[in-house]
Amino acid sequence: MIRCILIDDEAKALKMLQKKIKKNFSQLEILGSFQEPERAVTAIKELKPDLVFLDIAMPNMSGFDVLSQFEEPVFEVIFVTAYDNYAIQAIRHAAIGYIVKPIDDEALAQAIKKAEQNIQLKAAKENNKVLLDLLTEKSNTISIPTQEGYTFIKKEHVVRLEGADGYTKIICNDNQEYLSSYNLGKFLELLDTKDFFQPHRSHIINLKYVTRYLNEGYLELTDKTRVPLVKTKRKSFLELMNQS
Repeated sequence: MIRCILIDDEAKALKMLQKKIKKNFSQLEILGSFQEPERAVTAIKELKPDLVFLDIAMPNMSGFDVLSQFEEPVFEVIFVTAYDNYAIQAIRHAAIGYIVKPIDDEALAQAIKKAEQNIQLKAAKENNKVLLDLLTEKSNTISIPTQEGYTFIKKEHVVRLEGADGYTKIICNDNQEYLSSYNLGKFLELLDTKDFFQPHRSHIINLKYVTRYLNEGYLELTDKTRVPLVKTKRKSFLELMNQS
């Protein structure tokens, strides 16, 4: 028997998945279903399931955020997403299963079969590590949650980030811009302090794109953007630039 937990903030989707599993997959035992990812994290730690069905797009805590709560997650994961391009590149690279809403019976059966094989091979720990490395500071890629899904960007391509009203605008060296639901503080945790610097509470910049420091208190970047540099940060900024 494979013990599993279901997580989805949408009650209707959660109930539908639960119904399909109970009807068609007798080898699965549902330990619990959760709409609140925070409660689900606690349940996973206590119940230690073999398999977790995990919605990606949830308020306050995404499916990836749930997975990152575990230093070495050893449970198998099947991600559930409403978009067929939703972080699929990273999920496929990590050999982790996923299903797209509305859930197709055949796709669900294939994902469960894959999960069963991974459980037998005890592959979850390594697969989850690969995915987490892709989504965190351990990788040279950052994941940007957007309204459409997740976009994966090489850190070296990020010129600057600008925060406003709890959201963050990311500007890249190809002039592409992305709006993320993460606040600026979250990105500060994900970016390397040797390459990125916060000159102002509303801005983070990639140091390699800085071309000038202006006496009136601004930094000029390669795209001619001017970003304020507060007085309390000037000394540390100049020290960083002298080290590079």
